[in-house]
Amino acid sequence: MKRIHIRTASLAILVLLTALSRLLPHPYNFTPIAGLALFGAATFDRKWLGLVIPLGAMLISDFFIGFHSSMGAVYSSFILIWFLGLILLRKITVSRVVAASLLSSTLFYLITNFAVWYGSSFYPQTLQGLLASYVAGLAFYNGQSFFLNAVLGDLTFCTILFGSYYVLQRQFPAFRLAR
Repeated sequence: MKRIHIRTASLAILVLLTALSRLLPHPYNFTPIAGLALFGAATFDRKWLGLVIPLGAMLISDFFIGFHSSMGAVYSSFILIWFLGLILLRKITVSRVVAASLLSSTLFYLITNFAVWYGSSFYPQTLQGLLASYVAGLAFYNGQSFFLNAVLGDLTFCTILFGSYYVLQRQFPAFRLAR
């Protein structure tokens, strides 16, 4: 029983430290949350903690960063990304983590850009307006693309989280999943 508590507490600390990076200056959409959701789904014994901790960290950081009108779509995206992690990362391999990371970036992009189109007067409520919203997420503004930054952020934070976890498992047997 003690092994589970040490492992869960250590994983939670790793997740929260990563989440704190959201408060540091960073490129748009280059955040750890999708990586945290995937990591939590793959590694936490109590799967619900793998969702609650990243969403809680996001809620706390949003308190400092600021709330916005499309937060429902953002949080829903991360819940779906967590489910994606439950399905794809039952067995953790490099190729599965990369695939889940890329799929999560794409899912986030599709859902949040749809929400911006649907919930704002910035884009006309037509197919052309929807396409314009999606193109805007791909386009480069000031040298940054929201979608590309999300892909790079998800890959970076998945590498940090899953890579650190791999090293911890090799060094400390208490971190190994009991499967």
